[in-house]
Amino acid sequence: MKSEIIFVIGGCRSGKSSFALDQADQMDGNDKYFIATSVPADPEMEKRVEIHQQQRGKAWHTIEEPVLIYESIDRYGKDADVILVDCLTLWVSNLLMQSCDHDHILGNVDRLVHSLDQCACPVFLVSNEVGTGIVPENQLARCFRDFAGLVNQRIARAADRVVTTIAGIPVQIKPEVRPA
Repeated sequence: MKSEIIFVIGGCRSGKSSFALDQADQMDGNDKYFIATSVPADPEMEKRVEIHQQQRGKAWHTIEEPVLIYESIDRYGKDADVILVDCLTLWVSNLLMQSCDHDHILGNVDRLVHSLDQCACPVFLVSNEVGTGIVPENQLARCFRDFAGLVNQRIARAADRVVTTIAGIPVQIKPEVRPA
């Protein structure tokens, strides 16, 4: 039976990761999995990872998976109480390091959506909104921006709920909240 998919998107430092973690922490059960897509390449990024780990606390099992996140969801989603994936933007970057091929990137997105459809527990997915800035000057940066946008659109369509965060304030955008 398919469980709820919650997509949390926002700009850098908008509060999206904190919101997703807070919501996931409120889920019943003690079998919680955090799928980290980050590959720390410098001391500053290592420090960020350490801070995130401390914020999660010992209740979370951390799975470091930069590319095959759908395999981790398949493996742990059968028995977990909740899964949190942070973040899809770094996942896109990791995929681009393998190949800038359109079919490669979107094939991985299709595999992710299939895993989400089969998952038995709630899944939170966190991503950056990167399309509101200027057009990047180089091809790789434009490729990244375009793929991040396509991935975000595909995950938003597959999600049951989409929440955007702006200046630390979460705003649910799917399903639409209509005035009474």
